Amino acid sequence: MNNILIPTDFSDNAWNALDYAVSFFKKEECSFYLLHVSASEMVASGITSEIIMSPFEEKTTVSKRFTDLREKIKQFPTNKKHHFFTLHEYGYLVDTIRNIVAEKSIDYIVMGTKGASGWKERTIGSNTGDVITKVKCPILVIPEKATYIKPIEIAFPTDYNLQYRSKVLNTIRTVVATSDANFRILHIAKKEKELSELQKENKNLLDDYLGDTLKHSFHFLSTANIEEGVQSFVESSNINMITMIAKNVNFFQRILFRPTVEKISYHTHIPFFVLHE
Repeated sequence: MNNILIPTDFSDNAWNALDYAVSFFKKEECSFYLLHVSASEMVASGITSEIIMSPFEEKTTVSKRFTDLREKIKQFPTNKKHHFFTLHEYGYLVDTIRNIVAEKSIDYIVMGTKGASGWKERTIGSNTGDVITKVKCPILVIPEKATYIKPIEIAFPTDYNLQYRSKVLNTIRTVVATSDANFRILHIAKKEKELSELQKENKNLLDDYLGDTLKHSFHFLSTANIEEGVQSFVESSNINMITMIAKNVNFFQRILFRPTVEKISYHTHIPFFVLHE
């Protein structure tokens, strides 16, 4: 049983994330937790603090929206392995999601994002960005223009400087096996040179773990611009999903958060699977 958390603001982007998740996990037994978080206003008074909840009208509105959402969910093909639950909480988004992840033993978060307006802004919206970087749970990020296509080709950009721990490797194995995908390990650097001993060890560990049962291959691109390298690989290899490890902060953030050139478009239509140790 997979427990999957889907934060929702009842937007088209949130629905797109749910639609993708239902298709991606269609063969798996899943409990989908649809979470809406309403902000609470914190008013400090002396040494005490009082949380003023949202007005009754908001509760009624959220309840009505969840009712409408349940009706819309009925359009999905009948799947007896899928179960849907709704949650309405008050507080800060990241803190609330952390609590739900622990309380419901969440395996994956699936979250839609519209991104920012303008190429000089962050390409991932601030709420999604905060969840990606601050909640240690595998998260599948669904861009606004992404439509579900079975991920036959999954790219894994890496510089081999990070040791791959069993938790990350197990998640990679599950994702690749579930989709029966080709796992493309991509190394991008300014120029090709011999890997360090650490890099060789990490590359060999990844190769050994994936073994003969999972289809995988190693690729190298020589370019000074990592984002352009990823874009080129996405286009040439028909990539359907990009997987990354959040711990490698500089490498990870350059690819996911900082593509500011208009020709870099992978973040608008390719889902990202972000893994945490």
